[in-house]
Amino acid sequence: MNLKKDFPIFENQEGLVYLDSSATSQSPKQVIDAMSQFYNEYKSNIHRGVYNISEYATEKYEKSKEKCASLINCSPKEVIYTKNATEALNLVAYSLTQGLSKGDEVLVSELEHHSNFVPWQQLCKLRGLRFLVIKVNEDFTLENIQEKINKNTKIIAISHISNAVGAVNDIREICKLARDNNIITVVDACQSVPHRKIDVKKLNCDFLAFSAHKMLGPMGLGILYGKESLLESLIPFLYGGDMVKDVKISDTKFNDIPWKFEAGTPNVGGAIGLSAAIDYLKKVGLNNIEAHENKLRDHALEKLSTVNGIKIYKAKNQAGIISFNLYNQNDKIIHPHDAASILNEKNIAIRSGHHCAQPLMDKLGVPATNRISFYIYNEKEDTNKLVESLEGVKKIFN
Repeated sequence: MNLKKDFPIFENQEGLVYLDSSATSQSPKQVIDAMSQFYNEYKSNIHRGVYNISEYATEKYEKSKEKCASLINCSPKEVIYTKNATEALNLVAYSLTQGLSKGDEVLVSELEHHSNFVPWQQLCKLRGLRFLVIKVNEDFTLENIQEKINKNTKIIAISHISNAVGAVNDIREICKLARDNNIITVVDACQSVPHRKIDVKKLNCDFLAFSAHKMLGPMGLGILYGKESLLESLIPFLYGGDMVKDVKISDTKFNDIPWKFEAGTPNVGGAIGLSAAIDYLKKVGLNNIEAHENKLRDHALEKLSTVNGIKIYKAKNQAGIISFNLYNQNDKIIHPHDAASILNEKNIAIRSGHHCAQPLMDKLGVPATNRISFYIYNEKEDTNKLVESLEGVKKIFN
């Protein structure tokens, strides 16, 4: 899979080894060109103008919804655009917890990104709800969820793939368990939708969130899927223009879904960029992407294991995301920020830090980890260069 030629950044940053796609993916020229065309040729607001370029922009915006719906197998009415996945998850948390009663319980896991942890935690405090956390085992599998579930459990919010360690949860089975107990499921799919084929009908989740910028698209656009019946019943998260049908001094009638949840001028250029990104991903093939990343993951685990003093945080079921730490000859941790800074001098970009997953770092007993993540423009040689440079890091601190 040799696709680097489609990504301008690798021409403009010669020799760049980019291993941080779980934070933000790069964009191919097809996406950049589509957005540039919008801004150059028909930039205008949507849903309001009766002039040609506004109607064309509206058509392209709504077409992107259709492509997004096709990607995850749902109705366009069930696709809501937000400014990012964090806002999408906040929307669900805010709107869902409005309907809960004191003592009702929300269940999350230790693997969660802060965006699928903190909103639930804080809203539970605000509304007198119980916030419970599923522990994970040494191989990052979830401990028995059934032990946490009772008649008061109303929501399970869970990541499909951990952004911090790459652990893959069996979302289909979790959603079945929740459904059998009349529990609403909210899935953080930021690390899965860009990398494998996702079918929300097969998963049978109630809500699912992901980000355009992690799937070759632009920053500033999040996507929320929600079952139509649930979206119809939820109150809006934001109020203002375009999410209304009729406004009187006495009251307001809200728009139909999905526009009920899209207040104000949306990121039209971003939606057009996402549309081009989906076209690109479909052309490459999600199954091909998953297979490619699995090969890169296996190669990386094998090569990394040859580095002395490395601790790899391996999951039982792992995606193309690998976290590790380096230790010097005195068994003291080499801080990930130091390691990443030295790698940067070799033009190797990795992520270092707590990855917005501090409860998980506390569980591991470390302040942070080094994290590498793969995508369609990576090859085995990227890992080889990384491992060679890690030996250099070790020499500096030994």
